Amino acid sequence: MSAYVILARTKTIDQKELEIYFAGVQDALKGHPIELLVAYGKHEVIEGDPVEGVVIAKFPDMNSAKTWYHSDAYQRVAAHRHKGAIYQGIIVEGL
Repeated sequence: MSAYVILARTKTIDQKELEIYFAGVQDALKGHPIELLVAYGKHEVIEGDPVEGVVIAKFPDMNSAKTWYHSDAYQRVAAHRHKGAIYQGIIVEGL
């Protein structure tokens, strides 16, 4: 069953750290069965607090999503994301 990683950026803290993250994240995707469905496109919040941007990535299953998220390659680059902004992150199983 497909799984989705959803990252919603709620507040930018350090744009330079985010730029380091954006420059390195593509390498952290290599070798993983990931399909980017949404990446900071136009959005409208219809409930809840405002967000600056949203990313949605599709994986074949929960295990694949967790394996990618917890991988050394992603965690190294994600450290810059954590320094650069506040995010809400969710892994959700599809139907």
